[in-house]
Amino acid sequence: MGRAGRKMLQAAQAADVEVLAYDTAYKGFFRIDHYCMRHRLYDGSWGPVLERELFERGHAVAVLLYDPHRDTLVLIEQFRLGAMAVGWNPWLLEVVAGIIESGETAEQVAHREVREESGCEMTALERVGHYLVSPGGSTETVELFCGRVDSVHAGGVHGRVEEGENIRVVVIPADAALGMLTQGAFNNGAILIVMLWFALHRDRLRREWRHG
Repeated sequence: MGRAGRKMLQAAQAADVEVLAYDTAYKGFFRIDHYCMRHRLYDGSWGPVLERELFERGHAVAVLLYDPHRDTLVLIEQFRLGAMAVGWNPWLLEVVAGIIESGETAEQVAHREVREESGCEMTALERVGHYLVSPGGSTETVELFCGRVDSVHAGGVHGRVEEGENIRVVVIPADAALGMLTQGAFNNGAILIVMLWFALHRDRLRREWRHG
């Protein structure tokens, strides 16, 4: 969206949304903000005053790693408290991901996190998309990428020990991973979205990246 488009959007928001009060309810590793607001309804009238909490945890990057020569995907497995809290197996298969720190670009974060979490080095990177994780209660966005790697030596356990990370690298044939997708084996948003994208673009990536 260009500058003119953003100004039009801001003007529309100013006319259609009214923030009556705002404060930070909690600030720790994450932050929770409290809003008192209202917005226009589809008939043009104002809706009721709403009180909402908004979870602020920053913005992230997630990267699916693909080896076009061996037609394999490099995934990671790690413990997730949220999965345990809802009664699921807390060791999830995921794609590499990390938070964007101040002053970093999404591409810089992608390269850093791939190195730290998988031990791989990317030789190509393609942007997949950008989405809101849970817009009803959080500002978090994830920027998705697919990265080209050599999986011949991929494996082992990685992650930053000082951050409590203990990440196992898993190399899976692309056909097997797509079968797992069909069977519902993946249960977190980033890997579901990027795997669906990969299913559509696999042949093109393999053709282009094998000769790139």
